[in-house]
Amino acid sequence: MPDLLLELFSEEIPARMQARAADDLRRLVTDHLVEAGLTYADARAFSGPRRLALALGDLPAATRPLREERKGPRADAPDKAIEGFLRSTGLTRDQLEERDDKKGRVLFAVIDRPGRPAEAVIAEAVEAAIRSFPWPKSMRWGTGGLRWVRPLRRILCILSDEGGTRVVPVDVDGIEAGAATEGHRIHGGPPFEVRGFDDYAARLEAGKVVLDAAERMRRIEHDLTQQAFALGLEVVPDPGLLAEVAGLAEWPVVLVGRIEERFLDLPPEVLQTSMREHQKFFSLRNPSSGRIERFATVANLDAPDGGAAILAGNARVLAARLSDAAFFWENDLRTVREKGLEGMGAALEAVTFHEKLGSQADRVRRIEALARKIAPHVGAQPDLAAEAARIAKADLASEMVYEFPELQGVMGRYYAAAAGHDDGVPEACETHYRPIGPADAVPDEPVAIAVALADKLDMLTGFWAIDEKPTGSKDPFALRRAALGVIRIVLINQCRLRLQTHIEQADFEVLLGTQGTGLVGPTPAVYGPDLLAFIADRLKVALRDQGVRHDVIQACFDLGGQDDLTLLVDRVRALQDFLATEDGANLLAAYRRAANIVAAEEKKTPDGDLHAAPAPALAAEPAERALFDALATLAPRVEAALAAED
Repeated sequence: MPDLLLELFSEEIPARMQARAADDLRRLVTDHLVEAGLTYADARAFSGPRRLALALGDLPAATRPLREERKGPRADAPDKAIEGFLRSTGLTRDQLEERDDKKGRVLFAVIDRPGRPAEAVIAEAVEAAIRSFPWPKSMRWGTGGLRWVRPLRRILCILSDEGGTRVVPVDVDGIEAGAATEGHRIHGGPPFEVRGFDDYAARLEAGKVVLDAAERMRRIEHDLTQQAFALGLEVVPDPGLLAEVAGLAEWPVVLVGRIEERFLDLPPEVLQTSMREHQKFFSLRNPSSGRIERFATVANLDAPDGGAAILAGNARVLAARLSDAAFFWENDLRTVREKGLEGMGAALEAVTFHEKLGSQADRVRRIEALARKIAPHVGAQPDLAAEAARIAKADLASEMVYEFPELQGVMGRYYAAAAGHDDGVPEACETHYRPIGPADAVPDEPVAIAVALADKLDMLTGFWAIDEKPTGSKDPFALRRAALGVIRIVLINQCRLRLQTHIEQADFEVLLGTQGTGLVGPTPAVYGPDLLAFIADRLKVALRDQGVRHDVIQACFDLGGQDDLTLLVDRVRALQDFLATEDGANLLAAYRRAANIVAAEEKKTPDGDLHAAPAPALAAEPAERALFDALATLAPRVEAALAAED
């Protein structure tokens, strides 16, 4: 059975689009083939800077012939009904069969569809895939109407088996398929023809092209690690950059260069961010000092001089970039020393957070007041929490964060330390944004916890106050992330605080911060229960993902007043653990029986009140009196156990 090899060769494909494009190519082609009746044993898709490739194994030589029977109208049906049936089948009246049916004589169409050669089906699939390819952005070139991410130069499309190789006749806007491809732009030499996938992959490797993106990443990572180790350094992990540079180089060659001494005292995060964003460089760090001392770049060729000229050019450009970063750093430090961080943050008065919620400075004042209230509940000193909240957003006004927004918080820690803040305040400036995502660490120091919770609760209450809640899949202000952040911070740090109280306090601060502005005017805490329900829904999802039964979660929520998340989760887990025991199963069985009896009695006495409190004085049977006595004895013990969270 033949194998199919398809390659679409073009000008450089943006790295960020390559992996998705390989998946799309596989999906579009294979879906078309299967729908047409052409099966295959396996499918592999590949992507690189200049090519998308697809290899399918063990295709049949042709699709199977099909025989289809379709039941039509009665033989004596109106002419229009019969004509419509004929149009749908493509047959004539004399080609229909009449058969007896319980409704009388009925017309049947027998349609024989002969098998089609694999080449014809593949040609259709390839052309359809190319013409409908879902590139995020595409272009036209020359005088043709074809759209592709970059000009499409060549189509390789062949079927190969023991009998040899044959080209599938594909023609898309004058680009005719063949058996030829090209290697590396510089090292690859002239185009060459291939006989099948194994030959294709081997000839590309010989032509200085690594076909598989995962293999390019593996080679880059290996060479980075080895060269860093030889210098006594370590590579700063950067999976995103690794994937990107693997999409930029067909033949990746790792080169390590020096960073000028005058830049080595810049914060390592500044060096790493500047090198990654502007130059696509990896950072090599001294594990003893934490300083970044070298850079590594990935070239797309084997340079005759071993990469010396490439490194020299890169070093010159890097020096210019780092000079800018050093300028921002020195200017920011000068501002901090002269005005303090609160002075730097004064510029936030002119920065709008949201038109209905005031400026960033208004938000800082709200967070400060809320952090002071939260602090005692998380083991922080209120004055330190308020101090951290006042300056936590100040670096948003810095030149460094303006240039590199992803450094917000990180630079706040450096500037806070430079301004003389201590006792956990600098760390709170950095970590109060966390967690950013589900895998991100949460703040674990008391001051940082207080500011982080205040920051997220202010976000939630503020946008609830102006009725900007998430709807469906839309969440433009990342409020679901903020709610999950609150949940993770509280649970991981085992914080004990009543969320409803702090939601109401945050609500009050929103109102206080916007009084007289005409921006906001809700009744205090009018949306608190709704916001708490939103947080509770996020918690339910999180607990279900951890294997907690949904009915157990709901049972604990139904107790009401469950806004101490740590206690609530402890209660949920205790209940689930108990229900897994024999006693738990027996309790459920007894409860169901009693509930069924009460439900039956309610039907008999629709006017009776079966929900009134039990009356021990009405107990007549010895078993009834014994039950009331047992309950009276147990009630104080139960209350004491619950108070002790047992």
